[in-house]
Amino acid sequence: MTAEKILEVFNHMHANPELSNEEYETTDYIFDYLEQEGFSPVRFKNITGLYCDMGTFSDEYPTIGIRADIDALYQEVDGVKRANHSCGHDAHTGMVIGAMLKMKNHEALETRGIRFIFQPAEELGSGALAVVEEGIIDSLDYLFGIHLRPIEEAAMGQASPSIEHGSAASLEFKIAGDDAHGARPHLNHNAIEIGADIVNMLSKIHINPIIPSSVKMTKFIAGGKSLNIIPGIAECGIDMRAQTNEEMDNLKDRVFKILKYVEEFYDVSIEEENFSGIVASESNEEAIQFLREGITDALGAENLMEPIITSGGDDFHYYTVKYPGLKGAMIGLGCDLEPGLHHPKMTFDRKALANGTDILYHSILKVK
Repeated sequence: MTAEKILEVFNHMHANPELSNEEYETTDYIFDYLEQEGFSPVRFKNITGLYCDMGTFSDEYPTIGIRADIDALYQEVDGVKRANHSCGHDAHTGMVIGAMLKMKNHEALETRGIRFIFQPAEELGSGALAVVEEGIIDSLDYLFGIHLRPIEEAAMGQASPSIEHGSAASLEFKIAGDDAHGARPHLNHNAIEIGADIVNMLSKIHINPIIPSSVKMTKFIAGGKSLNIIPGIAECGIDMRAQTNEEMDNLKDRVFKILKYVEEFYDVSIEEENFSGIVASESNEEAIQFLREGITDALGAENLMEPIITSGGDDFHYYTVKYPGLKGAMIGLGCDLEPGLHHPKMTFDRKALANGTDILYHSILKVK
């Protein structure tokens, strides 16, 4: 019966995706579903999403958070641009609700408190920080998450006790100068040439070669229909990635120094439009061990993988960075996912939903 209910939740979420911070109907659906199952969900005060407590919250017993993300991506699917669950958040929500159903009326609830968190806006990298502001993380001792993994990382029936995501950041900025006539190049600085210099300087950034990292220009828009105008304005974007938070700080420092130098050298204004980032994982070994044991009980020792290291990111890790005493880790679930995360036609073996639910259930029971 639990497996059927997990699939029911998944199918509804999959058919009704909503974008980050717009998960109004999704929040209503989860809230109503949990109430109908006899739970007492609580909506967040200032954001979409909700949480639901089970068990005994006391200084005498451990408190465990289980987090699901609920938002979808915006992308073109079959020629139509729309919200689309191509990152597995519909599956994560189904599995977390499945774990709640399995824990319902369980005797283990007498000796632990469990807070199930349905977080918005993971795709924007801002949802976890917004949940922190709601004040519901402060009392937790442990925090577990779960995420589907592409087939290149984990096959159906396998699972990893942690996903070691890297740190990712993006910077949008504007080179703000003046246009000039093509016959008078001495009257301005060509924004295209300035951009080329920035690209060249970015390629000269070198940080610790043992730690994977990259920085590159991923957006550059300058010029127009009139080819006799030397453009003084350009819209630019930079993508930065590093496997550790320390090296990301180093990378960001180098990038901003380059932009400051270019600004002064060319006597143009570089206006920061938007900066966003996601921290690298800071997983806790005790939490990883509980998840190892949960995976072993659910799938067997032969299907327990080592931690997965990936340059992708997830805002789940803001929780453990913001709360250094919080012991957290994220399960990587094998499900034969193809062709890849964020692909508009992403698909996976639905039988993995039961596996993820069982892992969460057994992991909760391991915490004592």
